[in-house]
Amino acid sequence: VQLQASGGGLVQAGGSLRLSCAVSGRRFREYVMGWFRQAPGKEREFVAGIGRRGFNTLYEDSVQGRFTITRHNAENTVYLQMNNLKPEDTAAYVCAADLRGLGISRQGTGYHVWGQGTLVTVSS
Repeated sequence: VQLQASGGGLVQAGGSLRLSCAVSGRRFREYVMGWFRQAPGKEREFVAGIGRRGFNTLYEDSVQGRFTITRHNAENTVYLQMNNLKPEDTAAYVCAADLRGLGISRQGTGYHVWGQGTLVTVSS
């Protein structure tokens, strides 16, 4: 299983970006998916997660109401729509897959496969 994230860039505060994570293989619909981020000098933190069928979602408190995670199982892709971006959202964003497909975990240890990061920079 390989994950390929894209969609990062430079945006002004208040702007929007949509990140995508394409997942290889035929079992994507069995995976719980998550987005994490890591800002310079800080630890990696959970951003959002989504269940196998897309009905269950979980968000980190600071992005609740601004970010939306969705998935398109027919296209093996998970998305993170980010609105009303703030400078503190600046980070490398990484997608991850929980191959067991159980409940959404906020912990990085709950995920088995990680993609590379895509950088999001929000200017004030």
